[in-house]
Amino acid sequence: MESDVAAAASFAANFGDVVHEGRIQDWLADHEVPTVDIVVGGPPCQGFSRLGKLDAHDERNELWREYAKTVARARPSYFVVENVAAFLRSPQFSLLEHETGRRGSLREYAFRAAVLNSADFGAPQARRRAVVLGHHRDLPFPGFPEPTHIGKPRTVRDAFRGLRRKVERIELPDRSTTFGGWQLPGVYRSRELHLARTYSGVSKARIRSIPPGGNRFDIPDRLLPRCWREHLSGSADVMGRLRWDQPSVTIRTEFYKPEKGRYLHPDEDRALTLFEAARLQGFPDDHRWVGSKTAIARQIGNAVPIALGSALARQLAQQALGRP
Repeated sequence: MESDVAAAASFAANFGDVVHEGRIQDWLADHEVPTVDIVVGGPPCQGFSRLGKLDAHDERNELWREYAKTVARARPSYFVVENVAAFLRSPQFSLLEHETGRRGSLREYAFRAAVLNSADFGAPQARRRAVVLGHHRDLPFPGFPEPTHIGKPRTVRDAFRGLRRKVERIELPDRSTTFGGWQLPGVYRSRELHLARTYSGVSKARIRSIPPGGNRFDIPDRLLPRCWREHLSGSADVMGRLRWDQPSVTIRTEFYKPEKGRYLHPDEDRALTLFEAARLQGFPDDHRWVGSKTAIARQIGNAVPIALGSALARQLAQQALGRP
């Protein structure tokens, strides 16, 4: 189930025609929900994110209800919800708990929730995510996966091993594909996404002025925009360089804009490429992508790091389904 047509097309390119492109509300209204063993979902997180407007009335906040309807109708043994860490402090999380009460739509289920850091499971990225693991009350709680990389995280250097530092090509290859009646750019492999951006002269000068590990506070005053010159506090990640020997910061949907966070290459004077961000998320180099550069960046930034997703899948397969 995916409402983003480019993301749905990418899923189909990798895993076959097993994705429904459209809104979950429409799918629930028009289709019979099949019975399955496990339901996995990630309702949109923008309404809960600290980087967003924290809008309590954001309509996307309510899509957890459609997810709960899906669980109730699919009657799985287990379900998984993934979201930003702030979800666990939201009114919507309390309402989800209420649904597992005696009169709730999920009364046959119980769940536990935890905040897991992807870096603790082998991702070269520090990304904290709320994970809700639900189980039918007739079955035991499957447990959260045990961290494997505490104190020994994978780093940016690990993720970028073998990649060229100098990047000159800017545009995606000129090809297109058709999905669901839409003509979209693609299909591309991850390795084709090692693309530079075009920067203005002042942007180039700002980036050049930032040393290894530095950020916007290292930019000379003469190069600062007025809004930064008048606000000397705030995030030190803006216009920051990633550090070779640490995991990256959380890869978000606009990682290609250095003004959005610590998204500059550790020593090249440019922001991350799509390929580098895909590596930091754990995507294989032959993963297939459909969409414009902006659409692919959104898919990369919205993804759960592969290492964390794999750890959760192995836990459920081993503990719940009785196979390694």
